Amino acid sequence: MKQHKKGLALWLTAILLLLAGALLTGSPGRAEGVQEAMRDAVLHNVNQISLFGWKTVNPGMISAFTVTAVLLLAAACLRIFAIPRFRMVPGKLQLLLEETVGLFDHMARTNSPHRFGFLGAYIFSAGAYIFVGTLFELLGLQAVTTHGTPVTLPAPLSDVNAAIALGTLSYLVILSGGVTANGARGVGKTLKEFSLPISMSFRLFGALLSGLLVTELVYYFVHLSFVLPVVVGVMFTMLHALIQTYVLTMLTALYYGEVSEPSHG
Repeated sequence: MKQHKKGLALWLTAILLLLAGALLTGSPGRAEGVQEAMRDAVLHNVNQISLFGWKTVNPGMISAFTVTAVLLLAAACLRIFAIPRFRMVPGKLQLLLEETVGLFDHMARTNSPHRFGFLGAYIFSAGAYIFVGTLFELLGLQAVTTHGTPVTLPAPLSDVNAAIALGTLSYLVILSGGVTANGARGVGKTLKEFSLPISMSFRLFGALLSGLLVTELVYYFVHLSFVLPVVVGVMFTMLHALIQTYVLTMLTALYYGEVSEPSHG
């Protein structure tokens, strides 16, 4: 009971200090309006980066290349150095990997008991990309735009093009399951859900972009802009990483299991 009261007192003290700081601190005086920040977060008309002098791209593409390289390097290191040392009594790393793989494998087996091998591998890969890509923006890595101004690299899927690409890829995976299991009839089952890639893409894009916009609003309207945006940004990023990983992988597994279920005469 004493520990509980002590922790509650610390939280109340921190909240009061933040409120006092918000009242006493002056306005941050942003040069860029919140509308301009939101518009550039979606359209990327201003903050563009030169890709090795070849062409200008939006920061989301640089983030996508970086996250992909990190995931491939991590997978190669695990395969070469960690997996050959696995034992019957698992260590912490082995236990973490087994639990993570088992989670997605169970999701695939539950929703598609007839065909789950490729589905498990795909939702594991998509889930890892969404989770790591969403947490990537917490690193605060910066790049220089073509105008010479620094810009923080966002999450790859906060770019609408990347979200549409991942949603379309998931839909093609679902279509492949229907064709493999039921041939032309599987194509019909999949095509009747014609709005699925759009809904998956914009659900993912909207959820990830909302974290950026909420942080921008906090920076713009709250005086204590050097404390609260950090807390709010981390909370939204962690929440989106978990929720969007679960939502997209679960939807893919559900629809894949539906269209790949063998037809009965």
